[in-house]
Amino acid sequence: METGDCTHTARIALVGDRSPHVPAHRQGPRMLAALAAEGGPDVEPYWIGTQEVDAEELAGFDGVWLVPGSPYRSEAGAVAAARTARERGLPFLGTCGGFQHAVLEFARHGCGITGAAHAEQQPDAGELVIVPLSCSLYRQEGGIRLVPGSAAARLLGAERATARYNCGYTLAPGYLEVLRAHGMRFTGHDLDGEVRVAELPSHPFWLATLFQPELSPEHEGPHPFVRAFARAAVQAAARRAGAARELRSSRGRAGRTGTKAT
Repeated sequence: METGDCTHTARIALVGDRSPHVPAHRQGPRMLAALAAEGGPDVEPYWIGTQEVDAEELAGFDGVWLVPGSPYRSEAGAVAAARTARERGLPFLGTCGGFQHAVLEFARHGCGITGAAHAEQQPDAGELVIVPLSCSLYRQEGGIRLVPGSAAARLLGAERATARYNCGYTLAPGYLEVLRAHGMRFTGHDLDGEVRVAELPSHPFWLATLFQPELSPEHEGPHPFVRAFARAAVQAAARRAGAARELRSSRGRAGRTGTKAT
C-alpha cells in the first residue's frame, strides 16, 4: 500500500448521500481541510450522491471515499463506486457503510458471488454477505487489535487502538475464507475477534473500516487512515499529471520528426 508526496492537489470523490444529521459527513471534510492547513496533502473533496455515480466520471478522480450513511439511496451506486476504485486502481477508503458495501462489491465481482446481498436491503436473500451485528454498535466505541505488519498497523503506528462506531451491520463470518482466497486480508478485529478492518494488498491503496475514523477526537488531528488515504490520492494525482506530460511530450516529438503524408 503506497503513499506519496504532497506536491500536487488531488480531487477526491466523497461518495454518499450527504446529510447534516450524519456527524461523519461533517467531520470527514474537516479532516481533509485540516491536512492542507497543516501543510500536509492538499485535496479538493467533491460530494457525489449514490444516485449520481457514473463510473467513467468517477475514474477521473484521484481517490474515492465511500462514506457512512447506509442504507444508501442507491445500493447499486455505492457498489459501483467501490468497483470503479478497485478495478481502476484508485485510492479507496470505505468507512462504516462504505466498508460494508466495499466488501459486498468484492464478494460479487471479485469472488463471483453474484447473489451477494446486504441484510439491510434484502433480509431474505440467500447469500447474505453483510448481516446484523450480534451487538449493535450505534454510537459506541471499543478496542481493536491490528495484525502486526499489516498496512493498517503500520499507518496507525500501533497494534491496538480505540475505535468509534455508528453501525449495525458487518461481514458474515461464513464468507471470510472465500474472500481471503480471492485476496482480501482482514487486518483489524475487535476484542472478540470480529472483523473491523479489511485490506487488498494487491491494490495501490485500498482500506475499509467498520468503524468511523472521521469521528476520532479533533484534538488528535486527522486520523492516520485519512491522512494516508489523502497522501495516496496526491500520489495518484502526480502520476496522472506525469502521464499527461509524457503524452504531450511524445506528441510533440512525433510532430517534429514525422513525415508529411501525401
